[in-house]
Amino acid sequence: MPGIDECLLQAMVVPGARGAAIVDWTSGLALGAIGETPGGDVEATAAETAELARMAAEYPSFAPDDAAPAERGVKGLPVEDLIVTTRNGYHVIRFVETTFDSSVFLHLWLDRETGNLALARLRMADIAERLVLG
Repeated sequence: MPGIDECLLQAMVVPGARGAAIVDWTSGLALGAIGETPGGDVEATAAETAELARMAAEYPSFAPDDAAPAERGVKGLPVEDLIVTTRNGYHVIRFVETTFDSSVFLHLWLDRETGNLALARLRMADIAERLVLG
């Protein structure tokens, strides 16, 4: 079972990957990062993506009305992942289930011209499932 560094290296194998990070969305701190970051500041990017992840995770609007909490995804969250499309790239945010009381996600930044969004989403799900924290 891979840890943070190995998972980040696996994320960078995705075609078009420009950068990846594992972020605690409660604090907004990057637990690890590799490659480039938008704007060049790892901590600013982590804080900004954490804000987006918090909004999506905490609002019940994203959960089906009839879904039981256990059916809502990671730790009862209404979303599994987020995809943000920009003019030159894609940002894939995948929530990670942990054994301790923490809220962690993987953030992958893809180049829009060379990235494969479908493959990235599948790969991030696999990495998130196998990630070992703690």
